[in-house]
Amino acid sequence: MTRIAAVHGVLAPHRYAQREITDMVARTCLPVGADHRALYRMHRRVGVRARHMTLPLDRYAGLGDFGAANDTFITTAVDLGGDAVRAALDTAGLSPRDVDLLMFTSVTGIAAPSVDARLVGRLGLRRDVKRLPVFGLGCAAGAAGLARLHDYLLGRPDDVAVLLSVELCTLTLQRADTAPANLIATGLFGDGAAAVVACGARRAVAGGPTVVAGRSQLYPGTEDAMGWGISGSGFRVVLGAGIPELVRENLAADVDAFLADHGLRRADITAWVCHPGGPKVLDALAESLALPDGALDLSRRSLADVGNLSSASVLHVLRDTLAERRPPAGTPGLLLAMGPGFCAELVLLRW
Repeated sequence: MTRIAAVHGVLAPHRYAQREITDMVARTCLPVGADHRALYRMHRRVGVRARHMTLPLDRYAGLGDFGAANDTFITTAVDLGGDAVRAALDTAGLSPRDVDLLMFTSVTGIAAPSVDARLVGRLGLRRDVKRLPVFGLGCAAGAAGLARLHDYLLGRPDDVAVLLSVELCTLTLQRADTAPANLIATGLFGDGAAAVVACGARRAVAGGPTVVAGRSQLYPGTEDAMGWGISGSGFRVVLGAGIPELVRENLAADVDAFLADHGLRRADITAWVCHPGGPKVLDALAESLALPDGALDLSRRSLADVGNLSSASVLHVLRDTLAERRPPAGTPGLLLAMGPGFCAELVLLRW
């Protein structure tokens, strides 16, 4: 089995209270003289107290077009991504030269050469390191990336693989869009990164849990539930109001089937490492899976403290689980996230 050797999360440099961000959005996105009360209600309801942002607040109004925002994404993603990978490798007791595969995921910017390519020289990775940039999985990519690392390491048990997620959600701000989805997104999403170092079964490494298996689940006919609408101004968020109901209708049966394939039931899971998509999504998760009280406390805390970091969020929750609430050794855990498609990604862990 694949062993997780280290998980490290980093956050963008500028931290603001939610009220400060809401004030900026009101000035930047709403017409002069518009009633701000609905915006403030939306931002209060998402359960976020503060977030980290790539730029100082006063820079967002003048950020410019999609090209300018994306240039900022590339520069910051390389900086934050480099910090995350370097720290994760140090924690694992490994060097950049040990890395055989670097997978990079983001849904908030694009680059060619990709961010992972730009990190090879900066971090001192080998010139023959295998790279896999991934775009489009959205919030599900942290879980999906961990599962794909496991798939790779099953065939290469002596290798070391790194998953890097960088999501700079605030750079996708649509200043002329007063649609509810955009206004909710401006209150929900923050900026951060996370890196996971994983090692194959024959690579001696101490510490973290093992990955037992992964399961991908796509729900046909739900393509319009979540994603991006691409326009001249960049990424316009698509967030359907029916996402919590999709969770209620589908997730429990898929989780039960996945666990049953490994001789397990929900009651056997000692830690639920769940992507903090938003308060309504977390409520739907807890309800549909009949989770015990407190099972999602770390997810809810992450949402309140830093907002939804898209694909990086579930990895931050994994880091916090390992640091603060590590379950008994040998017991099973489940890491899960949902994203555009609409899809779910499940990863079975053993602590």
